[in-house]
Order: sequence, then C-alpha cells, then structure tokens
Amino acid sequence: MRIGIVGLGRMGMNMARRLLNYGHEVVVYNRTYAKTEEAMKEGAIGTKTLEEFVEKLSPRRVAWLMLPLGDPTETHVKRLGELLEPGDIIVNGANDYYKNDIRRAEELSKKGIHYMDAGVSGGIWGLKIGYCTMVGGEKEDFDYIEPVLKDLAPEGGYLYCGPVGAGHFVKMVHNGIEYAIMEAYGEGFEVLKASPYSKYFTLKDVAHLWNNGSVIRSWLLELLENAFAKDPELEGIQGYVEDSGEARWTVQEAVDLGVSVTGIAHALFKRFESRQEDVFSNKVLAALRREFGGHRVYRKGEEVRKKGAGAGQVEAAKPDTNIELPK
Repeated sequence: MRIGIVGLGRMGMNMARRLLNYGHEVVVYNRTYAKTEEAMKEGAIGTKTLEEFVEKLSPRRVAWLMLPLGDPTETHVKRLGELLEPGDIIVNGANDYYKNDIRRAEELSKKGIHYMDAGVSGGIWGLKIGYCTMVGGEKEDFDYIEPVLKDLAPEGGYLYCGPVGAGHFVKMVHNGIEYAIMEAYGEGFEVLKASPYSKYFTLKDVAHLWNNGSVIRSWLLELLENAFAKDPELEGIQGYVEDSGEARWTVQEAVDLGVSVTGIAHALFKRFESRQEDVFSNKVLAALRREFGGHRVYRKGEEVRKKGAGAGQVEAAKPDTNIELPK
C-alpha cells in the first residue's frame, strides 16, 4: 500500500522505516529536508513541499501525520485539507486531545475529506517491537488502512475504538495509567533506597527480580532495570519531569464524568512539583506551624537542621539506616 507520512521525528521516522521493511511504498514530507533525505536513503519517496507530497500519493490518498500537538498539527491538517480530494484520508497520529479530532473531522467533512485519529504507543522501541495503535474514525476507513495498521503493530496490537475521537480518548486514558504506574515505581524504589537493607542489594537487582514472575512485572520495569544498569543511583539525572498533556485531559475528563482517578491525579501533581524549587505550599505549612505552635521556621539561605527535635517537639519516627541487622 502507498501511504504518506508527514513528520519524521523519533516516532514518524521509525514508523516509515517499519512500513518500508514490510514492503509498503512510503511518501514522506518533513519541514527539515535533511530528515527527508535520510528516509530516502532507506527507500522512501521524498518530497520537498506538501503539494508534491499529495501529488506523489495514489488515490485514495492516506496522509498520516506524526507532528507535535498544537500549531504544527493544526497548520498541516488545514493545509492538507486544501490539497486533498474528496474521499482521501488524514490520519492524526500525534498525542492530541480527542475533542480537537471531533472538530477537525466536522470541518473536513464539508470538503468530503475523511479524518481519523490514531493513538500510538511504542516510543523509540516501536521500530523493533511494533506500535500499539488505538484508532478512531469511520469503520470503512479503518478497514481501508488496516494493512498499514497490521504491519505497524505487533500481533494483536491495534484496535478500532469507535468513531472519530475514540482512538485518542483511549490513548489519553492509557497515558494517564502510565503516569500512575511510573509514580508507584518511583515511590517504591525510593523507599527501598532509603531502607537499611539497601546495602545488601542493588536497585537493578530488585527490578530484575520483580520482572521474573512477580505480579508487578512490566515493560516499564524492564526499562527501569536498564536505567539502573547505566546509572545505579540515577545520580546523573535531575528529578525534573515534564508532562505531555494526556494525564491532564484524563483528570479533567474524570471530573466531567464524575469518576475518581486519585492515583492518576496524584502522579500528575507530583510532576508539577518536580519542576518547582522551594514549593510555596510548603512555605504555607511552615508558616502555619509557626503561627499555631510556635515552631521554628528556616529563613532563606539558612542551613536546615534535618536531624533532632527542638525543645517541646517530638521527632517523627524515622528509620535508622545504620542499624545493625541480624546476621
């Protein structure tokens, strides 16, 4: 099948490579032409403009976008909507908000152009393992592009989720769950690292152990084992964590639906906190403790006394990591 891919970033480039490996004809367009040239060396049909991109596709055309959320996606969907013909299909494979898909589909339908949303998971490993793909749109369009979906995904790794918006809705929830799982692993390994038993094992050893028969084994835990192998204490990494939007949308959707998603919400807010220094809410806590109990506050630049309780204070129970353990 001949298919076009717009956007040759980490995901788009590897998706093009995977489709080429499976014998598809892949037409590519990227704003930076050097990426297009790279894909051409591997067998792709390169184009320098969106006009040329559309010309190189065979009716019924399929243009699959792998672009960043926001203006890049909006701009290219609008431009392709001006260039494509009735019956052609635009597939948005970005991490996008499902309500954006519904709006775009309605606008494009006036021109007879079909629109689909594809939530794609697999990251940098997709080329080798395949891309788990969650698809929304008309069922007839899904059937038409299914040969591409089948070759992009591992066995059993793609699903028709419903009308336009359904694919990105399912991917949104998928990423919300991912946030919560990652946060749970992070908190658990922090407890392990702080424990008096940590001198008897490495965190990599525990991750490896849990990936063999444990009920919490997962691909994420395998990746964490790899990370510990490279940097046993993660000393070379700053604990600053971005979020790409999906967990925010999941939490907002849960509010609208009246559904409790406390684990996902906690993981999302922890990411916000990771980007802050001297968190204001903690200042509020310190100020309140001073006001109601006369507890000490530390001024900016003052060295914080982390151990020992002041007069009249009771120090919270804290494990002694230097205790002698039974032989």
